[in-house]
Amino acid sequence: MDERVTISNIAQKTGVSLSTVSLVLNNKPGVADITRAKVIDTAEQLGYPIKQSAINLRGNVLSTLGMIVKTDFDQGPSENPFYSRIIMGIEDSCRRNGISLLFATLPVDDQNHPVETPALLYNDSVDGVLMVGTFVDETVFSVSGKRTPPIVLVDAYSNTDSFDTVISDNFRAAYQEVEYLMSKGHRHIGLVGAEPNAYPSLRDRRNGYFRALKENDVPDTYVANFNINKTKGYAEVSALLKENPGITAIFCINDEVAVTAMRAAQDLGLKIPHDLSVVGYDDINLAKNAAPALTTMRVDTTAMGRAAVHLLSLRLDNPDIARMTLTVNPTLIERASVSDYKT
Repeated sequence: MDERVTISNIAQKTGVSLSTVSLVLNNKPGVADITRAKVIDTAEQLGYPIKQSAINLRGNVLSTLGMIVKTDFDQGPSENPFYSRIIMGIEDSCRRNGISLLFATLPVDDQNHPVETPALLYNDSVDGVLMVGTFVDETVFSVSGKRTPPIVLVDAYSNTDSFDTVISDNFRAAYQEVEYLMSKGHRHIGLVGAEPNAYPSLRDRRNGYFRALKENDVPDTYVANFNINKTKGYAEVSALLKENPGITAIFCINDEVAVTAMRAAQDLGLKIPHDLSVVGYDDINLAKNAAPALTTMRVDTTAMGRAAVHLLSLRLDNPDIARMTLTVNPTLIERASVSDYKT
């Protein structure tokens, strides 16, 4: 050992107090796992003698996290208003907990299936991985002979039950939003922007729409199907409204589609919300800046990112516990794009 190494050196390098370093090195309680691990790692690097019992307390701590985020063919993750806030939540949690963060993008097709294997999965320095916004299936793990670290899916889905997951309750929120339109007197409500085989989160919103109509004995459905990775639906909404002039409200699968739908309706001479009420989903910045401001479902995506880091840390420290799904409940945000239906 270098005789010049003291607990003051360890405290300075780790950014914690002398008392915290002392607690860790003397195997005392009252120190967060991530801080304990940082102190022990630093002490080892500096050559300071450490009791084996203190090392044993370090456990499987999340110190380096890999974040793999889907990227569309025409839009990077930082440009996507939904996923950029998830990334912010992940970055914030890592910063607060002293976790190093490695970032990679993953190209996907128009159904959000990966088109290549993410190399970050096989980086030996990564303790765990968050996969954001993509399907995760066997093809992702096609590199033979390589181990993969614990993985948490964030607004991501798998055809297996092998992963912890953080998602939004898309079905229930969509159901509630359509019921909200019904409470305003609307019965002729269109659905805009979700194919039957859409990404699971969008498919859940679609199914919530249909369930709300069915349980309220509303027989007529008006649907404009399209892939939102290819178009935001201007032509499809125009056609839907021309073919079904009795529609008084539309439920849009996300805010970008809703703003496009409002523009299409206004170009047809309809006034919003006097002639047509419109609701969106996600509550991105575009929603409150629309004209009129958009009623929508707010998804706390920043909280989803923070929760994913916590769930990954929990999995790493408890590898044998049951798989978990953490569900975030969206909140209805009422603005100016909906009015009561008047006969």
